[in-house]
Amino acid sequence: MIDNKITAFMEAQTCATICCIDAAGMPWCFSCYFEWNDTEGLLYFKSSVDSRHASMLKENKAVAGTVLPDKLNKLLVQGVQFEGQVLDASSEQAKGAAAFYHKKNPLALAIAGETWTVQINYLKMTDSTLGFGKKTVWERQN
Repeated sequence: MIDNKITAFMEAQTCATICCIDAAGMPWCFSCYFEWNDTEGLLYFKSSVDSRHASMLKENKAVAGTVLPDKLNKLLVQGVQFEGQVLDASSEQAKGAAAFYHKKNPLALAIAGETWTVQINYLKMTDSTLGFGKKTVWERQN
């Protein structure tokens, strides 16, 4: 079960930065709007099928990323770091990705692209509103 503080934080944010790796092992980061499925520990985003990161994600499914508050408070540090893997669109967990994403972002229906699913395997939230440097960790149990 994912900690309620993590879920509340993720549901309140809109943008993530995700890092993927190219064939030569070089990292590439991109920013995207996302939706959080706390029940399954999944992060959904939509992206153009011909983007640089889309071609990288098809070759190497491993990703890492961050989510910061939409409105930063420099005195109270909050944010999430995560590791995971992109799921194939045909996987059981990814089948409802587009519906889940578009339910919360109906205007995205007008934009061409593919909805991607990231299975989060490790997540660490830093939340200084709970005390300086307070960390909450969640790991997927297989």
